[in-house]
Amino acid sequence: MNLSKTISFAKTLRLHALKMTSNAGTSHIGSMFSIADIVAVLYNDILFYNSKKKIPNRDRFVLSKGHAGGIIYAALAEKGFFPKKKLDDYCKNGSFFSGHISHFKIPGVELSTGSLGHGLSVSCGMAYALKKNKKVRVFNLMSDGEINEGSNWEAIMFASHFKLNNLVNIIDYNKLQSIKSVKKTMNLEPLKNKWISFGWKVLEIDGHNHQQIYSALKKKKFTKPLCVIAHTTKGKGVNFMENNNLWHYRTAKGKEFVTAFNQLNKLNK
Repeated sequence: MNLSKTISFAKTLRLHALKMTSNAGTSHIGSMFSIADIVAVLYNDILFYNSKKKIPNRDRFVLSKGHAGGIIYAALAEKGFFPKKKLDDYCKNGSFFSGHISHFKIPGVELSTGSLGHGLSVSCGMAYALKKNKKVRVFNLMSDGEINEGSNWEAIMFASHFKLNNLVNIIDYNKLQSIKSVKKTMNLEPLKNKWISFGWKVLEIDGHNHQQIYSALKKKKFTKPLCVIAHTTKGKGVNFMENNNLWHYRTAKGKEFVTAFNQLNKLNK
């Protein structure tokens, strides 16, 4: 792992996401910033893929929290799946780059998502089908709020029963949902113990610490599926967005955009 390059990549992804949402007048910037560091480590240091062609032995990545899809588009563009100029089409009329991530005519996207709670189920199917291939892993990145969806618990049982040790589920645990906190909406705790009781290997990390993310996601020999609970901050990187649920739907314009842009540019300097 080249730590400095991954940190720089995360900063680049945040800047892309800020410009894309501002230009398009769309939302979910807080959710994108929440997972920027996880996405940076995945695409810089963990996932095996070929940006020029769809190889059978590629790792599969599913973004279950599809509303944060803009930052995945940014990662794919930076990694050469399509020209970076295409990001200017994000959420524009007639564009294939929809606000909720879509695989339709977009290289590198495995699954269209947006209706929460389905990514893990599909990832289980992928992992089950690919289990004989010892090289391929399946990664699912989900929000904490979507754990409220019952379909996830069926998938959690399925993965444990079939010992899908090629499956990694990452929880973006930023503690906020669209309107209020996760705790007030439907308390998830004790979250780690629940996954353990369902037969998973569980790691708990700081979701903004690149070294911890890498250590948790790098290939290890487990006999169980792996759940990584990543403690994150919604809006991470811009002080007035952090832990502020207003930025689930708000768009940075004018002075807010300039301030956010300047703060992100100063990161890690």
